[in-house]
Amino acid sequence: MPFQKRIPLSGGVVALLCFIVARAAGEYGWSGAALVATFAMLAMHFQLHPKLNIFAFTFWVFAMTSWGLYFPAHFTSWGGFNPSRLNVPLIQLIMLGMGATLSLADFARALRMPQAVLIGMLLQFSVMPLLGWTLALAFGFPNEIAAGVVLIGSCSGGVASNVMAFLAKGNVALSVTMTACSTLMAPLMTPLAMQLLAGRFIEIQFVAMMIAVVELVILPVGAGLVLNRLLAKRRDLLDRFLPGMSMAGICLILAIIAAGSRNELLRSGVALLGAALLHNVAGYVLGYSAAGLCKLRETDRRTVALEVGMQNGGMAVGLATTVLKSPAAALAPGIFGTFMNVTGSALASWWRDRPPED
Repeated sequence: MPFQKRIPLSGGVVALLCFIVARAAGEYGWSGAALVATFAMLAMHFQLHPKLNIFAFTFWVFAMTSWGLYFPAHFTSWGGFNPSRLNVPLIQLIMLGMGATLSLADFARALRMPQAVLIGMLLQFSVMPLLGWTLALAFGFPNEIAAGVVLIGSCSGGVASNVMAFLAKGNVALSVTMTACSTLMAPLMTPLAMQLLAGRFIEIQFVAMMIAVVELVILPVGAGLVLNRLLAKRRDLLDRFLPGMSMAGICLILAIIAAGSRNELLRSGVALLGAALLHNVAGYVLGYSAAGLCKLRETDRRTVALEVGMQNGGMAVGLATTVLKSPAAALAPGIFGTFMNVTGSALASWWRDRPPED
């Protein structure tokens, strides 16, 4: 391994040792700083490896979430300004970036792939919300956190699934098409699923949520489509700038959520990780199995599995904070969204080494 690639890994090991020593000595502040440094160093280490850099974002998320947990004051007030007010514009910026990866042709392709798209939409907006509701009841989460679990299951697909489909040697065109279609359906289907399933946990304002989905997702994605069209000859600019911008925005949002809901996260964090694993894996299995029953090609099966299993965490966080007005409800989308990247990356890497026969 080249010397420059060993530096972050060595730094991560040293920081981890410092964390262990500080925890044993009861130095809470120093242990927190060492843990943040550990995750940041590991993130930099993964970024330097072409085959492993898909895991770098996950470790940046761990670093920022740890920062928010150990030092909540850093993300609750900036000179009298409440950083949580940045959540909505940051999510809109992320959705703008998502829209810039799409084109009108992606929506038109749905007409040429009706069976796969129909399977994905049916599972996305029926089975996944029901699964979220079932897990919320089974784990006995407090009402607001339970509503957040249902919410993440009720959201449309996220753009991360498109990247995973590419890595998994799936059908990228189908993945992008399914993301585009589920995004268009979200203003109606997400509030409907929340009204039917999450109403017992928290009051759901159907019309307000519908309007919020349009403002948070549809309008920014539409602006992204226009941007894609205007900069069609300079896609290299979009490809260089937008992914990093989106990842930085998500990391900051998660740090703000962790700081604002620190007590709830410490109380329910482990259970939420368990629910995230079950929800995520079930989505992959159901998507792949349903596509197999319908005799779709292996590339399409992989794509449907990833689309069903990976939801738009940014959209769910935005709805939790703007409509439900509950930092606790944003916890599940934050944790589930992070975990999706971990499991999605692992599954895509496993499939990448097993090219489909078709």
